[in-house]
Formats: sequence, C-alpha cells, structure tokens
Amino acid sequence: MSAPPPGEAAAAGSAGTPDPRRRMLPIVAMALFIDSLGIGIIIPVAPKLIMELSALPLAEAAPIAGWLTLSYAVMQFLFSPVLGNLSDRYGRKPILLASLAALAVDYILMGFAPTLAWLFVGRIVAGIAGATFATANAVVADIIPPEKRAKYFGLNGAAWGMGFVIGPVVGGLLGQYGSRVPFFAAAAFTALNFLIALAVLRETLPPADRREFSARRANALGALRAMRRIPGALAILFVLFMYQIGHDTLPSTWAWMTMAKFGWAERDIGLSLAVLGVGTAVVQGGLVGLFTKRLGEYRTALLGLAGGAVGFVGYAYAPTPAMLFASVPLACLIGLTMPSIRAILSRATPANAQGELQGAIAGIVSFTAVIIPFTMTHLFSWATEHSPPYPGAPFLAAAVSLAVGAATLSRIRVPGRD
Repeated sequence: MSAPPPGEAAAAGSAGTPDPRRRMLPIVAMALFIDSLGIGIIIPVAPKLIMELSALPLAEAAPIAGWLTLSYAVMQFLFSPVLGNLSDRYGRKPILLASLAALAVDYILMGFAPTLAWLFVGRIVAGIAGATFATANAVVADIIPPEKRAKYFGLNGAAWGMGFVIGPVVGGLLGQYGSRVPFFAAAAFTALNFLIALAVLRETLPPADRREFSARRANALGALRAMRRIPGALAILFVLFMYQIGHDTLPSTWAWMTMAKFGWAERDIGLSLAVLGVGTAVVQGGLVGLFTKRLGEYRTALLGLAGGAVGFVGYAYAPTPAMLFASVPLACLIGLTMPSIRAILSRATPANAQGELQGAIAGIVSFTAVIIPFTMTHLFSWATEHSPPYPGAPFLAAAVSLAVGAATLSRIRVPGRD
C-alpha cells in the first residue's frame, strides 16, 4: 500500500492513541438520522400535496414531482462543490449548521405553500445549502484512517437509512391529519438537529489542514478536473454515476409505482419505505464493514451493484406486494456500493482536500438527481398511460444502469482494487 497523502497521519491520531475527535462521530450520525427522518416524513404525502395544488390526477401530477426534484438537484449540482471547498477553508461545523438551517426553512415554506410556486422556492433554498451528507463524510475522512473509512461511511449511511425507517411511518400516520402536517413535523425535527449540532458539535478539521478557498475548484467541472490526479478516479466516478441512476430511481418513483400497481395509500407507502429503511440500515450499518474487511472495497462495490440490479428487476415485475417485498434483500445490497467507492477515493486524497472530494462526489450525485427523478417520473407517466400500463418501467431502467455499472467496474483498474 502506498504511503498516505500529506496530513493523513494526523487524521488517524498518534499510534495507539484514539483520536479524541472520534467523539464527534455519534453526533454527526445523529444529525444524519434526524435529517433523513425529516426527509422521510414528507415522502408519503408529497404526491397528495402535489395533486391538491395542481388539481391533476396521479399520472399527470407525477412529472411535477420530477420538476420539483430537478430544481433542488440543479442547485445541489451548482453549490455542492462550493460548500465542499468552503468546508476545507472554514471547517465542517459552520457548513453543517448552514445546511440544517436551510432545510428547516425549506420544510416551513413547503408546509405553508399555497401554490406550486412556493414548493419550488422551498426546494431551491434547500438545494443551495443542503450539504449535510457530504459534510458528515468529510468529518469521517478527517478522523478515521483510510483502511477503516468504508465502515464508517457505511455507519453514516446506516444512520441516514434509520431515519427512513421511522420517517415514512411517521409521515404516513401524520398524513392522515392533512397533507401539510408532516412538513411542519420535518421542520421541527430539523430545527432540533440544528440546536444539537450548535451545542455539542466540535470542529474536526484542524487549522493546519485547511486551505484557501478557490473559485476555480469550487464548481463541478473544477472538482472533476482535480480528480484526474487520482489514477482511475474518473472511471470509478462513471461507475458512481451508474449507481446513482439506480439509487435515485427508488425515492422518486416508489410512491407513484406502488399507488398505481397496488392502490396503496399514505400509510402503506410509509410502512413499505420503513421496510426498505431497515434493509438499508442492516446493509450499511453491519455488512459494509464485514464485507470490506473480507472482500475488500472493490469486490464489495461490485457485489452491491450486481445485487441491486437483480433486486430492482424484482421490483419492476412484482405482480403482488409479497413478491415486491421478496426482492428487498437483494435490492438493499446496493447500499454496499457508495461507502466502498467513497473509501477507495478518500484513501488517495490529501487531508486538506477531503471536503473537495466529497464536494466532487456530491456534484456527481446532484447531477444524477438533476436528470433521474425528472426522467423516471416522466417514464412512469408514459408507461402508466400506455396500453397495457407498466408502472414498473423506471425500476427496469434502473436495473439496466446498475448492471452497466457492475460490468464497467469488473473491467477497469481502480484505486484500491484488490
């Protein structure tokens, strides 16, 4: 193994001495949990609110959800590299706090929205400053030595997934009292998250490991150009792009597909998303560390892509809810992929550029979020209005993308390949 980049040793702490900054990891994980809890709360009721404000039926309202997600994702794509570089300059805590404050405002705006235009304003505000997950993973890179990062990236993902276990259930139950109630609950949870982070979170990036902000690097293209210095990084970022197509398909079309296929209401959607959240938490909270230790990061990522592809085919063709849930264990293996890819790239990146790396990854994630929810909701609308209707079409397309990612990863040389 090559020597760690400059500053890496500091992140690991002195030999045999636990880094006291590790006490921040549970706090960051709690921030992610509450953050995803807020997002999960609104998923079951979002279709109903859109239909109320637009006065359109299900199939015609679905593309509006795509446009809403598009507005959020465009802002994420433009501003994630900016925030990543700002966190390399000013530290992780102020960026995390700004992200949480913006999300709280977003939920309040959406809760009061009298028109669709208000919903769009809320999503734009959140997209500009919504960098919670990228900043949290930069904290992991600040503290954890390279060979253990996949495990902790996975634990962050598990905390995020657990929010989706509880959030949709709460949202589905609250949605029975009105489609706006869950938005105010999400705002309250996010405000609580902000107060916890403000009171107890300590900075994890030492001043010695910071660097000047550069506008040249603080954009998606600049961040990708910076990744060229890492051998094989651009190839693995393409695999990441294929993974994200599959990943983004589920939250953007699950509620629409299950409503069309099985006639599910908010409660059913919320409970089903809780099942998916449990699967994600098990995979990212336990299996990532186990598999990367035994198989290595490269093979673990490959397993995640292949398993996810098979599971998504099951989602696409499931004729009954029982068959849908039978596909969950395989589909949830997709959760092995992102922590492994983050670890491969983070291992080769200097300590003072970890925020930039996470910003570059967030830029890729945001780019797919620009096109995938928009594309998949329109695909759902077309396939559902087609004769015979085929509401599972988006998941079949996602399975193809994951298979392409697995095939590509199996043929290229990437950093950290075993």
